[in-house]
Amino acid sequence: MYAMQYQITLPADYDMDIIRRRIATRGSALDAFDGLGLKAYLVRDRANGSSINQYAPFYLWADTAGMREFLWGGAGFGGIVADFGRPAVRHYTGAAFRPGRAFVDNPDTARFDTAPLPADVDPAVCVADALDALDDRVEDASVHSAAVVVDPDRWVLGHLILSVRGEKPPQPGEYEVLHLSRPHIGELA
Repeated sequence: MYAMQYQITLPADYDMDIIRRRIATRGSALDAFDGLGLKAYLVRDRANGSSINQYAPFYLWADTAGMREFLWGGAGFGGIVADFGRPAVRHYTGAAFRPGRAFVDNPDTARFDTAPLPADVDPAVCVADALDALDDRVEDASVHSAAVVVDPDRWVLGHLILSVRGEKPPQPGEYEVLHLSRPHIGELA
């Protein structure tokens, strides 16, 4: 499993309905994409209490061939580059993915938190601790799914949590999930 995210921070007065329409009309294009475990179409919107306007999709790839095809094979990322320029793409090696108790529902909020791994601790210990916490986290009734990922270039540990909150607005630090493509979600480990 491999993870990636790019964040497109937009001006404070940007009409986020443009992004919402983009996702509504183009989001299903990856619903059957080869190699894609899931793509969560994530936004932060000042009109909904966020401190910024941002489009920040998050991907979990079941294999890297699909990721390569998406990024430079002409199968998707070119639309982002054409409309917004080429953003930096953060990438991570996947440590684990787990479905949660709300897996049959559609997630509406997401968190992606990162923290540096302590320099004086073996990464294996940190990841093992994170995997133990992941198993506990997916027992929450609102959790759709969760993943642990690691950036071994910067030695950063990441936690993705997709949740079903219903009518509750996103909390600080959370994203709205406007669509979830999940063609090969069953192949994520």
